[in-house]
Formats: sequence, structure tokens, C-alpha cells
Amino acid sequence: MKNHFNGTNSSLKIFSLFIIYYPLILIILGTILNLLTFIILCRTTFKNARKRPTIHYMRTIAIFDILILYGWNLDQYLERTIGIKMTNYSVISCKIFTFLNYFIYHVSAWLRVFICFDRYLSLSRLHRTWFSISKNVLILISFLMLIFILINLHIFPFVCYYENDQVNIESRYYTIYPMWDRVNLIIYNCLPFSFMIIFNSGIIYHLILLRRISTVRKTSRIQHRSISITLLLTTCLFFLMTTPVSIAYAYFSHRYEHILYALDSILYTYHILGFPVYFLTFREFRREFFKLITLYNCRKCKNLSTIHHDTTIKNVVNHLFIISDTSLK
Repeated sequence: MKNHFNGTNSSLKIFSLFIIYYPLILIILGTILNLLTFIILCRTTFKNARKRPTIHYMRTIAIFDILILYGWNLDQYLERTIGIKMTNYSVISCKIFTFLNYFIYHVSAWLRVFICFDRYLSLSRLHRTWFSISKNVLILISFLMLIFILINLHIFPFVCYYENDQVNIESRYYTIYPMWDRVNLIIYNCLPFSFMIIFNSGIIYHLILLRRISTVRKTSRIQHRSISITLLLTTCLFFLMTTPVSIAYAYFSHRYEHILYALDSILYTYHILGFPVYFLTFREFRREFFKLITLYNCRKCKNLSTIHHDTTIKNVVNHLFIISDTSLK
């Protein structure tokens, strides 16, 4: 009985440590995977974004997925380890941190919507539209960021203030929580997911049409199908992994704290899945990854062989000097 009790205690300790350090694991793993995704998307196959402006969205998402992990996820880790929260540290940090968290969430979600929109246009239109031009895609991304800066701008003047020598994360002028969490549920989850479903339905319809058209090259169909599968999987994961926590904070923010933390972990896990999803479903991405690894190994082998060659020459020269000295003696 005692051994069983000790085993249960050790299991609980391991689980508690995992809960504490999981946000840090997500930060390290997510930063590495998303940076690797960004690097691969900047390589030769994807370098010419004029032909496929979707790559601009994918690169930006990789950067924003890194930034998301350094928001409330980092805050949870700091609170559990050293008892500090950036939202309670000072009024300035509270304002900046709160603003950036909502802003990054919103931009990240809507970039995914615009990827689906871009794919739908590329399949449904015979000629390139204004939205499919590389320069215009960069303008759209900038405009998207500007919109969500303006939507969340009220946080700076009105949210977070000192009260009895402590930072209050609310507003003096209106009740921001859970009101803004409910707005976040609409902006970050409901509307993006609705648009993703609409555009993905159109993508599936046009893929079926493409399959019936014999004039379309087989390679073109495979490329469209590959990236479309990636989008469909990303959309499903987005809904399953991000919606529950947004609903929980919007309507149950003052209850079930442990459940909220668990749902938070699921949400942040979604933002490190870009690399594995692209790797499993996107053939060109997978090919570029293997090329990158092969190139790295080739360079490493080349450097090692150069070092070995230089060492061999050095040893031979030294040996000749020793023989020369011996003969002179």
C-alpha cells in the first residue's frame, strides 16, 4: 500500500512539473520549429513569391506563431516559477502586454483566412486577380495589421491603472473583462473559422472540377491538392484547439482555473504545429527540408575533410622536419 502511495505521489510530482514547465517547452520547441519553417519558406523553391504570393502569408504566420508563444504563455510560466506576471508587474508592461496579446492573436487568425481566400481565388479564377499579386499581398498584410492595431488601440489609454499601489488590469471607464474576451472570441475564432469554412468549401469544389478537366497538367493538380490538404487540416486544428479556450475565457474566466490552463496549453500547442503539418501534407516543403538537411551535412563533411586534409599535410611536414633534423645531426 505504501509503495502504491509513493508511486502515486511521484507521478503527481512529475505531472505537476510538466504543467509548470510545459509553457517553456512550447517556447523553445515553437521558436525552433517556426524559425525552421520560415527559413524553408525563404529557400529556392519558395523564393519567387511573385508566382505564389501565398508564401508571404505563410512566412508572416511563422513569425506571428513565435510571437504568440511569448505572450500569455510566457506569463503563465513566469507566474508558476517566480510568481511574476507581466500584466501585473507595472502599468506600462500591463498595457503593452495586453495590447500585443490580442493584436498578435487577431492578425494570426486572419492571415490564415487570407491564405484560404488566396487559394480559392487561384483555383476559381482563370487569370490572376489584384489579390494574387505579390506587392498587393504585402499591402494586404500591412493593412490587416493596421486594422487590428486600431481595434485594440483603446487598451493603451483606458486599460490598466494603479489602485492601492497595485496594478489593476481592468479599466476605470468600462468593464473590459469578460467583454473584450467575448469580442476576442468573435474576432479570433468565430469569424475567421466561418470564412475558412466558406473558402475551403469553394477550394474543394474547384479541386473536384480540376480533376475532371483533362487539359490541366497532373503536376499542377498535385500542387493545388497538396497545399489545399494543408489548409483543410490547419482549419480543422484551428477550430478544435483554439475555440474551447476562447469560449472558456469569454464565459467562465473566474472559474475552473486548472481547466483554463489546460485549454491554454492546447491553444499554444496549435501554434507550434505549422512545421509538422507542412512537413506531412506539403510535398514541396518536405523536399526543401530534406535538401536543407542534405546541404548542411555536405558542408559539415566538406569542412571535416578539409580539416583532416590540412592536419595530414601538417603532420607530413612536421615529420619531414624531424627527419631533416635527424640527418643533419
